[in-house]
Formats: sequence, structure tokens, C-alpha cells
Amino acid sequence: MLKVYEYQHTVTFEETNLIGNVYYTNFLKWQGMCREHFLRDNVDDFLSLLDQGWGIVTTHCSCQYVLELFAFEEVVIRMSLRDQISNRMVMDFEYWRNNDNQAELVATGEQGVAFIDTTKEHGKTNALPKSVAKVIKAYLG
Repeated sequence: MLKVYEYQHTVTFEETNLIGNVYYTNFLKWQGMCREHFLRDNVDDFLSLLDQGWGIVTTHCSCQYVLELFAFEEVVIRMSLRDQISNRMVMDFEYWRNNDNQAELVATGEQGVAFIDTTKEHGKTNALPKSVAKVIKAYLG
């Protein structure tokens, strides 16, 4: 069974537009926040890896919007790992709102990232840090 990481977020006024619904780019911002919390919560030496020169670059991202979100609504972003090849991984995202104790799908998305080693020329690497590879393997099943 595929493991899912959940990140809960409360929408703020800052994230809405003049109409009052969430401005579309925030969904992509939340993908990055979910990904970063996933790594912080699951990779014990994540901050140490960043200090050693490891970095993450987004290679692609997308979001398909289903329903509107508004200020102070709670949204749960569920991230699952779809694939990992070499130093890259692809994640799927689902955005869920709890409305009267019934979950509503608000949006879906996808993001690809590459892990880079900034201590090497152009950051090129074909490997993941061992601690990251271990966590990804666990989430991929």
C-alpha cells in the first residue's frame, strides 16, 4: 500500500485575491511547503544535508483546480511519491477540504524535483543522499 504524507494548512487572507478565493499560485506554494515538511519530518539529517551542499530544484509542477478555497478554511495536502529515478522524484498531490465532516477534493497536482550536490560542477549527481533514498524507498513501498 502506498504511503501518504499529510500537511495541514489554514488559508489566510494573504493567500486570497480580491474576489476572496485562494489565488491559484498558492496551491503550487503549498506543494513546496508539503514537500519540505515531508523531508524535515522524515529525513533525520535533512538540515545537515543542506549544510553539506545538497539542494532541491523543481523540474516541473502542475495543479488542476476542482473547487474554490476561501480564507480560514482548513485544507489537507496529501502527498504521495509516484516515482524515483536516479536523483529525481515525482510526487502527486491531493488537496482536501473538510466540509461538515465530509472531505471534498479541491485540487490535484504533480511536482518533479531533482536533488543536486552544489559542491560538484553544475550540481550534477546521479545519486540521492542515503538517508533520502531510504525514506523514498519506504514511501514508494
